[in-house]
Parts: sequence; structure tokens; C-alpha cells
Amino acid sequence: MTVQDVKSFAAGRWIGSDDSARVIHSAVTGEIIARAGSTALDTSAMLEHARNVGGPALRAMTFHQRAKMLKALALHLSEHKQRLYDISFATGATQKDHLIDIDGGIGTMLVFASKGRREMPDDTVYLDGAVEQLSRQGTFLGQHICTSLQGVAVHINAFNFPVWGMLEKLAPTLLAGMPAIVKPATASCYVTELAVQIMIECGILPKGALQLVAGGLGDMLDQLTSQDVVSFTGSATTALMLRSQPHILANSIRFIAEQDSLNASILGPDATPDTPEFDLFIKEVTREMTAKAGQKCTAIRRIFAPDRYVTAVLEALQTSLSKITIGDPTDAATRMGALVSAAQRADVLEKAATIGNEAERVFGDPDNFTVHGASAEEGAFLPPMLFHCATPDTAISVHEVEAFGPVSTVMPYDDVDHAVALVNKGQGSLVASVITHDLQVARDVAMGAGAFHGRLYFNNRDSMKESTGHGSPLPHMVHGGPGRAGGGEEMGGMRGVMHYMQRTAIQGSPNILTAIGNKWVPGARETNNADHPFTRRFHDLEIGETFSSKERKISLDDIEHFAEFTGDTFYAHMDDAAAKRNPFFPGRVAHGYLLLSFAAGLFVEPNEGPVLANTGLDNLRFMKPVEAGDSIKVRLSVKHKTPRNEEYGEIRWHVKLTNQTDEQVAEYELLTMNAY
Repeated sequence: MTVQDVKSFAAGRWIGSDDSARVIHSAVTGEIIARAGSTALDTSAMLEHARNVGGPALRAMTFHQRAKMLKALALHLSEHKQRLYDISFATGATQKDHLIDIDGGIGTMLVFASKGRREMPDDTVYLDGAVEQLSRQGTFLGQHICTSLQGVAVHINAFNFPVWGMLEKLAPTLLAGMPAIVKPATASCYVTELAVQIMIECGILPKGALQLVAGGLGDMLDQLTSQDVVSFTGSATTALMLRSQPHILANSIRFIAEQDSLNASILGPDATPDTPEFDLFIKEVTREMTAKAGQKCTAIRRIFAPDRYVTAVLEALQTSLSKITIGDPTDAATRMGALVSAAQRADVLEKAATIGNEAERVFGDPDNFTVHGASAEEGAFLPPMLFHCATPDTAISVHEVEAFGPVSTVMPYDDVDHAVALVNKGQGSLVASVITHDLQVARDVAMGAGAFHGRLYFNNRDSMKESTGHGSPLPHMVHGGPGRAGGGEEMGGMRGVMHYMQRTAIQGSPNILTAIGNKWVPGARETNNADHPFTRRFHDLEIGETFSSKERKISLDDIEHFAEFTGDTFYAHMDDAAAKRNPFFPGRVAHGYLLLSFAAGLFVEPNEGPVLANTGLDNLRFMKPVEAGDSIKVRLSVKHKTPRNEEYGEIRWHVKLTNQTDEQVAEYELLTMNAY
């Protein structure tokens, strides 16, 4: 059998392994299939290449350009995913496991691409939060901005997800405008190498944006600066060793950790054995114990059930687990493949033995189980192992020792408060799930366990058909957890992108803030054009371009007609005496929506033109009532421009309504789609 030479991609070239390389065995057959590692890697050159070549190229791109790049990468990977499937079987993963790792990673990249286009500007500066008025007259303002860090992100990934683990970090990093050096775990690095080859060869990425280390990092971490980021996924022991390095601490280098945790699932006290919730609970636990052979950072390690239902839970889980076919992952009938390596198998057995000192193993004998289409002796196979701990309050190992494989422990609880206390004994977890149809139970768990968990997953008969499962971190939501789980947060939409950017407080005049953020701030310089702005195309409109309308007088007939026409006969508009008793009104006043309607009539240009649609308004505020006899006029300014596709873009207009004495009566932001 040919042994693959897993290469590193460093400073623009592929470098093979040398005599220092580690051998990699097939998880299924035990044969040597690859070797990885080289002392020839010039880590200084890699860092310099990322900082001086990849970083400037990425920072020159706008968020939208980076988002388009991510989409193109994801689609290209999708075209080649069969190659990734084929090579991944040697890790012990089944086809369903591939969908989690490979399809899940590609899907994550697509989500970041989409969110980058929808939630970030077509610019290189991200505005974080609203403008803060720091002076009485509004001539001195504040705004938080985020800009790309000018270093490199070093991603140290775990063995269990060689594709998803890379892409879920790479997507927000590249979107932030930062280059990455990826260091996968050696046991499955050959899968990551293929994914990187596919991405590099397509030519979509700028040079220096992505590099790969197969094997050890050498002294790379000792050369990092405050502009760099380390993002680690793996064991708590390794995370502590890395983040405690004097160089990391002395330079305040950002260190994001997602590490092992004893995730839990709670069967609600309302979920009796005859409910849909009970069946759902058994299904979720079975899936989390066996998917990826239990080698998931989000897998359920602790199972909590009301004391009166523990026997039913144990019986149902044993029945469910007995249906799991263990064997050759290439066989479509196989439900659970092998662990990634013999070393990992040995580690799981050692940890399971420790748990066994406090809990009884009720299912799964590692010395006597059937493997279909493969050899239990040669491959890294284990059966699902279910334990029962009757004394969770005094037990220690079940709350502290994680067997990173198909191992979980059932424990009883008395009431919801007791369940929360037991769950929190894990001292910080990535996720806990609660299967309940009782809304108060859900709130009580959220209030009691939220501080100890990065994610709480609630499911029941209402959401079970569409829910994604206990063990599925989604790119829209943060993935991480406090305490033992590492204290980090990955993904989470824009939250994940911000890990690779610097938030800076900008203070200055409205003109300064407008110039830096490329978004018009009230009080900043305005420009006027002889043509009505609604006759001007997207690219012709300038930030700060302003249109001022004529006045329109509001009559009592207008107010009454609007009330009759819309059906809005609220007393403040129709009953003068009642309106005067209201502390907000001097008497009968015009409807707020009447003012909006009249404002549209004052600024609209009715003829066919580049304005394609009014898509909504944001941040509407009414400041001062308008009575019959008052007049209103409108000031319409181009606040921001966002391209949407090849045909049109979004214009965000600042709309200000004032009365006959120039007092502001209303304000909002109007959104239109304008043709290019």
C-alpha cells in the first residue's frame, strides 16, 4: 500500500515530510497510510508571508468582496466533496459523519458569505453600534469601529473534524481580512491537506491568505505579536499549556479556546415515557453517543433523568443502542465507524475505566462486541458504552472525566433545581440540552444553568421536526463555553468575525465620523444637486447628498379623513378633551403615520426612474406632536449605500421632519433599492 506524504503549504510552496515525520494509521485497518511532519519548515518565513503578502491583499478587499470569495470557495469545495468523502473513510467516519464534517463545513462557509453580504458594508471598516453624542450641540461625537488586525491567525484544530474544524474558523477569519495558518491534528491531517489543496489550486484566494502546517508548529507561537490570534480546539490540558506560554501572556496575544467539556442532556420532569419528548430524548442521546463514534466536542457525556424515569431511560437506551451497527464505515449499513486511532481507543478505555469506579456499565462490552466488515483487533473500534451512576451528588469522575468516544452516563435527579446543580458540576460546558414541553422548566434551567454553558438547546414536540440537534453548532450562533469549555466563542455570525478585528473608539466631529465610517452622520456636511435624488442612479448618488422639500400644512380635515380612511380613531386624534388629559398632547394631534404618508408625498418623485422599491424603514421616532394648523417639511439625505447584486443596491436615507418653526417632529431611515 502506498504511504501518503502529507505536505505543508508554506510561503507559497508545498513541502513534504522528512525523517522527523509521524506515521498515521488507518482507523479501520490499522495499516500505515500516511506520514506527516517536517523540521524544514521555516516558520519565520510563513509568518512573514502571511503578514506581508496575504494580509495586505485581504485588507484591500471590502467585506463584500471577501464574502464573494468565501462563497466561491465553498461552491468549489462542494464540487470536489466526493474526493473528501473518499479519503475521510480512513478516519473511521461513516458517510453520515462526512455530512457533518464536510457538508457542514461548506455550509458554514456559505452562511458567513451570506451574512457578510447582508450584515456588513461594502467597505473595509465595520461600524459597531450607534453614534454616541458626546456634546450638547452634537459637534463632538463618538463611534466604535472595527478594522482588520494586521497579523496572522494561527488555527490549531482537533482530529475529529478535519474539514469543518478548519472552515468554521477560516470563514470568519478571511471575512475579517486576516490571513490564516492552519495546523490540523496529525491523526487526520491528510483530509485537511486535500481540502487545502482544492482551495489553493482553484486560485480564488489571494497569495498568502492560507497556509498549512502538517505536523508540529515548531517555534511559531514564540514569534507571534499582539496583532496575531491563536484559535485552539482540543483538550483542556493542551489549551492550558499553550495559553500559559510566557510569550503569549507577555504580549497579550489573543487566544481563543474551544476545549473538551462534559456536555449534558436533561429529560424534563414533564417528559413521561408516553410522551413525544421521551422518544425524542432517547433519539438525541443515541445519536450523540454514536455520531463520529462519540468523538464530538458537543457529544452528550452526562444524561440526567427524573429519578422515577431512570429505569425507563436505561431500558430505552439499551434497546436503541443495540440497533447500532458497528463496522466498516464505507458500508452503507454501518451506523458507527471506528475511533480515529488506536491511541484514541486506548485513551477512551482508560477514561471509561475511571468512570466505571463510580458508575455501573449497563451496556457495551469493549471486550465482546461485533464489528461488521472489519477487524475489531486491527481497527480502532469500540461499542457504545452506557453507564449508570446512582449517586451523582457524591460522584466525582462522571462530572470531571471525559471519555472522548461513545461513552455516556445516566444519572437521576429529584427536581429541576437539583438537575441544574448537577449539570453545573461540569464546571463549564459547550452545550446542554433540555427536552421539555414545560415552559417554566425551560426558563428555570436557562436562569440556573445559562452561566455555565455556551449554548442551551431546548427541544420538544413543537420544534422537533425542524431542530438541528443537540450536537450541531450553527454558524449563526456562538460555539464555545465558559470555564472548562475554554471561555472562547467561535462562529456566532458577526461575533466570530470580531475575534479577528480590533474595536477602536473614534471621537470627532460629524464630518470626521462620516469620512472614517463612510456613513453620513447628522450634522455632517451636506451636498445638493439640481436633480431630484430619486432620478439619480445608485452609483451617482453621494453620501450626504440632501433634498429639502416644500412645506405642507396639516388641517383638521386631513386628520379626520385619515382616521376615517384607515380606521385609526384613537382618542388623541378625535377627542380634544381626552387628548388634553394626556400628558403628551396639547389636544387633538395628527397621526404619526399621517405624517409619514405626507412626508412621502413631499419627497417622492413619481415618474419611473432608478428607484425600484421602498423596502422599509428603520429607527422611527416621533419627537413632537403636530396639531391642525401646523406645517411639516422633509429633509432627505443619503446616509449609506450597500450594493446588493449586479443590478441594484440599497440606499439608506436619513429622513428628518420639522415643523414651521424648524422644530424636529419625527426622524427615521428609509430604505430603497436603486438601479445601478
